[in-house]
Amino acid sequence: MNAMAEQILENHTAAPGNWPRRVLYTLMFLAFFAFVALLGTGLTMDPRTVPSPLIGKPVPQFSLPPVKGRALGLASADLKNEVALVNVFASWCVACRAEHPLLMELRKSGIVPIHGLNYKDRPDDAVAWLNKLGDPYTRTGADISGRVGIDWGVYGVPETFVIDRDGRIAYKQIGPLTPEALRDTIIPLIDKLRQ
Repeated sequence: MNAMAEQILENHTAAPGNWPRRVLYTLMFLAFFAFVALLGTGLTMDPRTVPSPLIGKPVPQFSLPPVKGRALGLASADLKNEVALVNVFASWCVACRAEHPLLMELRKSGIVPIHGLNYKDRPDDAVAWLNKLGDPYTRTGADISGRVGIDWGVYGVPETFVIDRDGRIAYKQIGPLTPEALRDTIIPLIDKLRQ
């Protein structure tokens, strides 16, 4: 009986040492599999279609001074009573340079007022950039600290927001504007918001 009790005790004490190791390996495998599945799902998503929690909500309260060399800054009060675009840009942003000719064409067309939010830029760089490439903006606020951009939920530059006449965010374009985005989404939305 004593030998049998010792065998049971030995088996009982040996099993827990192996059992947690198997459980640990199983949990590690499941965690790795979940991570790979999550990563795979994320890679299939278009980052420009990330929904903004601000859609349908009033623009955040803010007041920015004008970009150096410009007369008109930008404030939340300026974004009421008309449908408008707010374009977040910076002189150091390569994609902003790529979309800039479209903004200049849009301004010439007179379809919609465009306001600029200059994000985390040095004042001299911002004014030099606008002077060199052209200034498509009616008003341009200098968000040197980036605080207003954070309030707007800016992920990075460029981003463009469609604002309705009640001062609410109707749409957010992440990344540079394209002719297709303007033609298929933004201009039809502007027309709809004006009705």
